[in-house]
Amino acid sequence: MALIEWTSDLDTGIQVIDNQHQRIVEYINKLAHAQAHHSREEVAEVLDELVDYTLSHFAFEESLMEDAGYAFVNAHKKVHQLFVKRVADYQQRFKLGEQIEEELINTLRAWLINHIKNDDQDYSDDVRQKMQQAGKPKRGLFKRLFG
Repeated sequence: MALIEWTSDLDTGIQVIDNQHQRIVEYINKLAHAQAHHSREEVAEVLDELVDYTLSHFAFEESLMEDAGYAFVNAHKKVHQLFVKRVADYQQRFKLGEQIEEELINTLRAWLINHIKNDDQDYSDDVRQKMQQAGKPKRGLFKRLFG
């Protein structure tokens, strides 16, 4: 059984973001699997992949918020920055030989679910609306001349 199972209450309604969140869930579950099999080498590998992917996801998510004119984008970025620092601290402790896996997995699980259900839900309406507008044909002079 997966440590985190994706459920519809985690959906933001933005397919690309939901797909990325699901991939992060997969990484967390892989991390739990590596920890359960006492493989520090596998934990290190999955942890590095998780961090790299999460950084890319945050950058993408932030660009969508900026494009949508989301009013609280800077606060959301700050939440991301604090999370990155927290995980970097775990990485450092792990590299120094500490057994941080269980604590890290619990932190990741709680943070991700809370972040998706609260912080990400806050921006999702703005981004969905912007994406829908971008998909609609432009009206105006072109429409009047050729419409």
